[in-house]
Amino acid sequence: MFILNNSIKILAVADDIVIPIDSVEDEVFSQKMMGDGYAIQPQSGEIYSPIDGIITTLFPTKHAIGIKNKKGLEILIHMGLDTVELEGDPFEIKVSQGQKVNKNQLIAKMNLKKIEAKEKKNTVIVVYTNMELLRSISEVPSGNIKHGEKVQKIRLKK
Repeated sequence: MFILNNSIKILAVADDIVIPIDSVEDEVFSQKMMGDGYAIQPQSGEIYSPIDGIITTLFPTKHAIGIKNKKGLEILIHMGLDTVELEGDPFEIKVSQGQKVNKNQLIAKMNLKKIEAKEKKNTVIVVYTNMELLRSISEVPSGNIKHGEKVQKIRLKK
């Protein structure tokens, strides 16, 4: 995370194709009901932190992780669509609640074969849940990306 003039660089959480959040095949995300952000169709199941921060939320079903940075930005990383129904089976969480994490640190693994076998989408969605703090969000690049590469730049109001 680089903060300069109240801007934050958001990194890719996985490798492969990055897509705008409004293209996600789930209305809760595509309609930005939870906030703005981006999504990735991962080629591997390794999920990395997009920012430096603290793990604030670990869902019991292991399908989602919340991170908050020192400026107050809250990010939800949601692994797969409708994967809450899988009750944690295809996920391996590598962090604990309250743990400090660094950008590009491995935080979870998804078993993509298990997700596909249950006929679920493996799309990983990154959502900025406290939009009231944000002044602007850059466009999502198109095409392939590697974890740790910049996906978006956010400018905070303060």
